[in-house]
Amino acid sequence: MAVQLWETLKEAIVAYTGFSPSTFFTVLALLFAVYYVVTGLFGSSDDHHHRHRHVEEEEEMPPLRPPVQLGEITAEELKAYDGTDPEKPLLMAIKAQIYDVSQSRMFYGPGGPYALFAGKDASRALAKMSFEEKDLTGDISGLGPFELDALQDWEYKFMSKYVKVGTVKSEEVPVTEPESIGEPLESTSRDIDAAAKPTDTEDGKLETPAVKSDETPSNVDADKE
Repeated sequence: MAVQLWETLKEAIVAYTGFSPSTFFTVLALLFAVYYVVTGLFGSSDDHHHRHRHVEEEEEMPPLRPPVQLGEITAEELKAYDGTDPEKPLLMAIKAQIYDVSQSRMFYGPGGPYALFAGKDASRALAKMSFEEKDLTGDISGLGPFELDALQDWEYKFMSKYVKVGTVKSEEVPVTEPESIGEPLESTSRDIDAAAKPTDTEDGKLETPAVKSDETPSNVDADKE
């Protein structure tokens, strides 16, 4: 069976190429050798170029500084850490917890796809996957269960990848006491006399207003006895 296949192959080589089987396989081997040499030359050149470029980029990027604990700061103070100042760390907050994201400057730094989140508590925007300015806030009231789950996933990711360096101070809303409507009313003897003064009725008789008495019916009966 193998002999028949080999004979058929030799006949096909001679018929389609005009070469003898030995010449055909020699030419084929030379072609493979040339291919490997050419691809090796160009491939090594490209690899060397990419390796050299990668080394240059690493040399240009300054080394990351160790995270600095900031403690509790206000949302206004957090804005100073949005990456525009290279001397300051790149910070971002989720649910009032501040994380140092300097190692992901390509994403959260200036020019990155998530640069608008830097220097802010972007909890609401992350939960809704929104890039609108109105959602760049730490207020998560009114969010649905799916949005809260998405925010929880973001928080777990940040907790596992970045170092927490502080918290955002909550804004206290001042409580104002209600203003007094008017002066308290005081009962005077004049008001009491006016209330007790008899008034004329239509039939000419005098009507004396009823005056409340502390005496109960039982006390009155006791006096009568």
